[in-house]
Amino acid sequence: MRTQYLLCFVAALAVVATTATGSGIIATAHAEQSSPQRSKVVIQVSDGEQTKWNLALNNAKNIQTDLGAANVDIEIVVYGAGGIGMLKFDSPVGNRVDEAIASGVKIVACETTMRGQNLAHSDMLKGIGYVGSGVVELMSKQQQGWAYIRP
Repeated sequence: MRTQYLLCFVAALAVVATTATGSGIIATAHAEQSSPQRSKVVIQVSDGEQTKWNLALNNAKNIQTDLGAANVDIEIVVYGAGGIGMLKFDSPVGNRVDEAIASGVKIVACETTMRGQNLAHSDMLKGIGYVGSGVVELMSKQQQGWAYIRP
């Protein structure tokens, strides 16, 4: 009687091991066939210090260099009176912002802050995008699984 239980137990283990191994092989094969997931990073800039802006733009450039620009989506969300001021057409970081946009970085300005500062789209650097609320944009990106960076 004891031998029969032992044989049943060993047989059950063999079935479980075979099933688990087979599933592992299927899962591994499926994982190898799927393409790598794109990285997604949102960077917050809400003050007008040029050093902070340079840090944010350096972060974006370094991420593109390390991961490959084609493998990552980067969005810089700008809000707050100081931050928005650095996106005006006469900005001291304007050339760097233009370079970032040309490399595929999306830079968006908060229209709520712009209204508070009496700024129009025509006052801003060409090539930037706009969102209704910078904070809501950050929340939305985080809910979608984007990594969040605040330099």
